[in-house]
Amino acid sequence: MIKIIKIITLGLLTALFLVIAAIYVGLHLSLPQLSGELKVRQIVAPVTIKRDRLGTAVIRGENRQDVAFALGFAHGQDRFFQMDLLRRNSAGELAEIFGPAAIKFDKRHRFHQLRKRAEQILAQLPTAQQQLLARYSDGVNQAIAEQRLKSFEYVLTGTSPKPWQPADSLLVIYSMYLDLQGNTINRDITLTMVERLFGQPMRLFITQTSNYQAALDNSLFPSDPPPMPAIEPNMLAHRFDVEIADLEEVGSNNWAVTGEHTESGSAMLSNDMHLLFAVPIIWYRSQLNYPDAVGQNVQVTGVSLPGAPAIVVGSNGKIAWGFTNAYIDTADWIAIDDSEPLTIEEEMIRLPDSVVDYPISMSRFGPVKTYGEKQYALSWVAHQDYAVDMELMGLETISSAEQGLELAKTFGVPVQNLLIVDDKGNVGWQPAGAIPARTNPADVAQPSAEVQAVNWHQDESQLPREYNPDNGLLWSANARVMSTKDALRFGDGGYALGARSAQIRDRLQQQKQFDEADFYRIQLDNQAHFYRPWQEHLVNALMSQPQRFAIDIQYLRQWKECACSDSVGFTLVKSFRNRLIDAAFSPVESVLQQHELSLSVLKRYLEPAIWQLLSEQPQSWLASEYASWDEFVIANYVDSTERLLETYSDSANYQDLAWGRVNTLHIRHPFSKQMPLLSALLDMPKVAGFGDTFMPAVQSSSFGASQRFIVQPGLESQAVLTIPGGQSGHPLSPYYHAGFDEYADQVATPLLPAAIQARLVLQPVN
Repeated sequence: MIKIIKIITLGLLTALFLVIAAIYVGLHLSLPQLSGELKVRQIVAPVTIKRDRLGTAVIRGENRQDVAFALGFAHGQDRFFQMDLLRRNSAGELAEIFGPAAIKFDKRHRFHQLRKRAEQILAQLPTAQQQLLARYSDGVNQAIAEQRLKSFEYVLTGTSPKPWQPADSLLVIYSMYLDLQGNTINRDITLTMVERLFGQPMRLFITQTSNYQAALDNSLFPSDPPPMPAIEPNMLAHRFDVEIADLEEVGSNNWAVTGEHTESGSAMLSNDMHLLFAVPIIWYRSQLNYPDAVGQNVQVTGVSLPGAPAIVVGSNGKIAWGFTNAYIDTADWIAIDDSEPLTIEEEMIRLPDSVVDYPISMSRFGPVKTYGEKQYALSWVAHQDYAVDMELMGLETISSAEQGLELAKTFGVPVQNLLIVDDKGNVGWQPAGAIPARTNPADVAQPSAEVQAVNWHQDESQLPREYNPDNGLLWSANARVMSTKDALRFGDGGYALGARSAQIRDRLQQQKQFDEADFYRIQLDNQAHFYRPWQEHLVNALMSQPQRFAIDIQYLRQWKECACSDSVGFTLVKSFRNRLIDAAFSPVESVLQQHELSLSVLKRYLEPAIWQLLSEQPQSWLASEYASWDEFVIANYVDSTERLLETYSDSANYQDLAWGRVNTLHIRHPFSKQMPLLSALLDMPKVAGFGDTFMPAVQSSSFGASQRFIVQPGLESQAVLTIPGGQSGHPLSPYYHAGFDEYADQVATPLLPAAIQARLVLQPVN
């Protein structure tokens, strides 16, 4: 019997070994060729793709078309599955890979019919842009053709890669629209329902102006609190315990100083774009080298977005540029009635083995949805013909900040705050991207008679700008940048609160001269100035029962006023604030959730409103189980702390609530979330976290600075580009983790490529 057990055990172990060996060999066979020579048909002259220790794609060719082919080839080698997800995400085609579980998600995005729009716009682009997208697609598809075995993601999903099409690159841009402007759409319909369900006073109360304002011209909107709306008793009776989700402020920081503030006389730029983290990280380190139209060598270094042939953020030695999400109002809902003529357009959502019909109601304004038994049509800038193009690539060859500001008026991208600097010391800011020319943006649904239909079809060309301000400083961080007058013209699409912008502004105003190290320190600034009033309020409340809360008070007083990894007090303050807001606004949230909506898209606005509640302490907002607002405050602190200890400590030990542990940085591969056994192979190592939403150092467990970029044009050898992950999506690639440790250790990684490790030559077929 023992002998039989040994034989069976040996057989199972042998089988397991063979399976592991087969997987390992299969993964190795799917690694791309990075050195040597390949013959290809779609180029006219040799192109080289070199890679350094980080996997930076250093591409050199004789013309921009061949370079586009090579960049597509490199993207296809390292990132094709991620590119596939981006195009499917915006097109609403994920169910074809992931099955019925993705149907609801696909319907949400198919509502916008972005594949159809991408194909229509592609046909209207200038011939040169069409050709460039075609060459890029050829490069991607050549990389797929060179694969000996398809990548592991397709093996696990039982699917096969489909060829890349030129319109797919436009879908990648549309995917950024959904990420960067999706909350603008949800914000306006939520405010519409707040006004319908609770009245205009509630909407004005929720969206009141904050004291945190940091516009470039120092203009201020009045921040006097509006009248307090009453909560009806029946609303308090139907409230329930809710958590209003914290939506990450998908956006960025950037700032710049003129040459008067640097030793070199060149202007200097900082940019860190805040996005959700995944493995691999969204950006791809690239350097493109080619002659321009007059034979001058172009060298542009920065990050590209796999799926598109452009450098998104970078420097060409003469200028450098970076972006933050502008959050102006680019979407309007229109209230329509039964007299409005509607048509039905049928969309087909493909599954691995079947098809689901998805009818979309269409109006003259856009697609239609029903909320609270009333129909609303959506006009969104992404639905317009000027929404996407490849004009951004023009930045590669210009030589001055002023030229860049003019060119930016033509960009077909989600509207961004462009900061651009040049080697002559000039700096400029301007909204860049698709902006509707309509002049009456609204926070709530408009009557159809007020819609400026013609202006919706026109891209606005009269834009505010700042160029070489007197103080030599520019900044943006997703809050209002423009003047109050311009802000009324362009509307509010979900601005950040402004605390982060104000802290950056204040840091810049504290110095006269800067270098790259100074800028990097500001990027890592985790001082918790925003939370100081909350810490003081909480300590004062707990001091009413000093013996009961002696330990809590001790940690709160030792909080260091920073989102530091070892700060327990910061964790307690942040959690308390969130819980108090959730509890105070639960009557509103409870009703909205019944309509499949949430205050989450408005939570950043609730800061002044919660302080007004704490100041005025209206009885109508206080649930009957509390005798006073002081009792309400303490009860919610106790609740938030108990939840923290239950989640993060097995022994109710406050030391387990150190912010670095609660906010652990854990960048995961999408597949490891569904198959935890793959985590060790696919995920980045866990790192003690720091930073928070309301300070320059933005970070949560899976969100934060997707790159840290600092440069003086002409001094790229001193420049910084740090990215929280590697170039390759292949887990056996030497470039899968490359660069992550430097990001985690807060080390400034050089922008320029290091010593070359691999060299691949693409030769044209004669």
